[in-house]
Amino acid sequence: MNFIKEVLKLYIHRADFFLELVIQHLVLSFVAVVISTIIGIFLGVIVCENKRLSNPIKGITNFLYTIPSIAILGFLVSFSGVGNITAIITLSLYGLLPIITNTYTGIENVDKDVIEAGKGMGATKRELLYKIKLPLALPVIFAGFRNMVVMTIALCGIASFIGAGGLGVAIWRGITTNNPTMTFAGSLLIALIALTIDSIMSCIQKYINIRFTKGKVKRKVMGTKKHIGVISILLIIIIFIGANFNRKETIIIASKPMTEQYILTEIMAQLIEEKTSIKVEIKKGIGGGTANIHPAIVKGEVDIYPEYTGTSWEYVLKKKSQSENTYEELKKEYKEKYDLNWFNLYGYDSNYAIVVNKELAEKYNLKTYSDLATISDKLVIGAEYDFYEREDGYNSLAKLYNFNFKDTLDLDMGLKYKALTSNKIDVIMASTTDGQLVNENYLVLKDDKRFFPNYLAGTIIREETLKKYPELIEVLNLLNNTITEKEIINMNYKVEVEKKEDFQVAKEFLIEKGIIK
Repeated sequence: MNFIKEVLKLYIHRADFFLELVIQHLVLSFVAVVISTIIGIFLGVIVCENKRLSNPIKGITNFLYTIPSIAILGFLVSFSGVGNITAIITLSLYGLLPIITNTYTGIENVDKDVIEAGKGMGATKRELLYKIKLPLALPVIFAGFRNMVVMTIALCGIASFIGAGGLGVAIWRGITTNNPTMTFAGSLLIALIALTIDSIMSCIQKYINIRFTKGKVKRKVMGTKKHIGVISILLIIIIFIGANFNRKETIIIASKPMTEQYILTEIMAQLIEEKTSIKVEIKKGIGGGTANIHPAIVKGEVDIYPEYTGTSWEYVLKKKSQSENTYEELKKEYKEKYDLNWFNLYGYDSNYAIVVNKELAEKYNLKTYSDLATISDKLVIGAEYDFYEREDGYNSLAKLYNFNFKDTLDLDMGLKYKALTSNKIDVIMASTTDGQLVNENYLVLKDDKRFFPNYLAGTIIREETLKKYPELIEVLNLLNNTITEKEIINMNYKVEVEKKEDFQVAKEFLIEKGIIK
């Protein structure tokens, strides 16, 4: 009961936030539904009227349906980038199968005698399709449409994984900040929207079934063409609006799916909007982190994002070792290769850390990574997905320290400490600035062979953005050396443990520092 009260309280307290997400969710879903419907019915008719194309079309559609949605998102983001367009394409692809299948089934099951009667009255092939087949197949087509709409609304929750909008933002943010109330609130709204729309369509479906199963077909070819034309024009307008949603005269700040980055993007956004007339849109929690954000900022889909020198040096530039001049070299290469600026450093190092429960550390007298290596074959380690694939990640670390863990698990950042506390895993890859490390039950082991370089936090911004908004130089410079490691840990703790909102924590920080009033 208390949990439900917390959810209701969150809805009231963040009404504007959830309303915006609901609108985004409906727009994304609606655009995808219209695209799927138009293309699906068109292909369904082709399958019926041209048997030679039947197997290839159905085969390709069935194949696409078997591919996990997250895989399609990951594939498409390389071509269409992060944001709404990629999400709409993915949702549209998934919506094709039920429409194509039901269009084909509906037309195929039309009474042959009715079709023959139409032919006998001199109806052309086109008139048979528009006046007889499609109207009589409408109840079956609408049943597929209904299923597709509900599925699209539910599936739209994954859109936030690649920086699009919708209620998935609340779910993803709740997971990464260890906030089950936020996760449940987002999930509940998706379910309520889906159920409400399904109930409305259920009434429409009953009307269609009564009207068309009794043979009351009164559709004119020109009327049908007019409706299709109107829908097509509406679709183009909606796609244009969706593609440019909140984009005009704004700058886009992106973040990785982690609490610290949520706070940093809020700090930048609030500072920019306080000191300038520039509008800011934040795309929080883009899946894949640097792997997807870096290509997006190079393409111009993102203007600014917080990054770490170690990640840029080793993951982006593929460099092996750092020196005293690493930061200057980093700035130079980013400008030459990508026309991007490493603009400032906030003042702290957010490095990787191996964390274990203090109980385990005391049992085996663990203090360093080398100590851990001697018993690694008895333990299970958990880390983010990308850490296992990065050249500066798990494989290189294991090779240096001769780690041989019993098993490795892929875990989201927001779930690692839960898994460690519940003894589902024994070791986690964490960050030295994690808010959870305030808890004395966790111990950070020492990187005694200095595998990890410095991961100094700072800002990356497009040169084009700086030229367009030169006032950003002075504003963002206000963040130079303003955040200590202790301060970022405390801010992370407030969000992850005390359940404060990231935007509120960011605002409090800026006021305490005297940067804004």
